[in-house]
Amino acid sequence: MAHITVSVEYGLHCLLWMIGSEIRPMSSRELAELQGVSPSFVAKIFPKLEKAGIVRASEGVRGGYVLAKPAPEISCLDVIDAIDGKKPLFDCQEVRGGCVLLGKKPPGWAINGTCAIHAVMLRAEKSMREALASQSLADVAEAVGRKAPPEFWNTFQAWVDKKAEARIGKPARARPA
Repeated sequence: MAHITVSVEYGLHCLLWMIGSEIRPMSSRELAELQGVSPSFVAKIFPKLEKAGIVRASEGVRGGYVLAKPAPEISCLDVIDAIDGKKPLFDCQEVRGGCVLLGKKPPGWAINGTCAIHAVMLRAEKSMREALASQSLADVAEAVGRKAPPEFWNTFQAWVDKKAEARIGKPARARPA
């Protein structure tokens, strides 16, 4: 079973689409459609992101979500913790105390202190969290931006404008000449 859920993956992708779209909010329905997933699935992610202060919601026909702070200030770890919660990588079951060679009451040397296996897992989790905290949404967006040709971003912006026009009944904004 994956430690980081698919909800985090879709949440990060949604947030990437929102960068640079501060002109108008994007609805969870639009973000779901953009990625080809169920609107109800995406709709369950956004209240968690809002509660964590990653996105801000607005209501009404022009409503939707916008980033609550600049992308460089949102770490991948912020998003993971918001969506999945701060769950441990490893749940030590203190298996070491159940060795039949230690008897019914294991000696202190066998069970005192942090389990050596748990200690390894704690170090791994610390490293993973530090790596995720060091990568911002802007860092990920930059990597994606380097891959996609400029025409793709024009297509994306046209799609966003078309959705906004359909929702509010007029052009979303004037396009530069």
